[in-house]
This record gives sequence, structure tokens and C-alpha cells, in this order.
Amino acid sequence: MSSRGKGSKGGAKRHTKACSQGGVKCISGLIYEETRGVLKIFLENVICDSVTYSEHARRKTVTAMDVDYALKKQGRTLYGFGG
Repeated sequence: MSSRGKGSKGGAKRHTKACSQGGVKCISGLIYEETRGVLKIFLENVICDSVTYSEHARRKTVTAMDVDYALKKQGRTLYGFGG
């Protein structure tokens, strides 16, 4: 433990204690890697379908409705969005 003066705790220890007093649970750092991978695959699928819709309409811009249709195709309809 590095000494920082009178009774000072390390930054990580102080934040860990404050977080656990606030009800935050400690989780493994590997969770973030797996979550990032799953999110990347999901976004790749949505973007690929969105681009397909815009290419079919011969547009160079992907609109919000293209994304809406791509999500609907995957069974993840956005509630209250668009027509």
C-alpha cells in the first residue's frame, strides 16, 4: 500500500467502499468484454439490415425508418416510433 499522508486510503479502495455503501455490487471485469462483444454483434446486424433497406430505396442516407424496419425485422419493435 502506498502511503499518501495522514490516514489516506488509495483511490480505488475509497471508491469501492463508497459504492458498496450505496448498494452497488462488485462484478468481474470479464463481464464488460462479453457485453461489448454481444453489443457489437447486435449493432452490426441492425446496421447491415438498415443499409440494405436504404440501398434498396437507392438512397445514400440511412433514415430512422430504415433502422425501425431493421429492428422490426429482427423482432425488436420500438414502441411508439414512426408509422
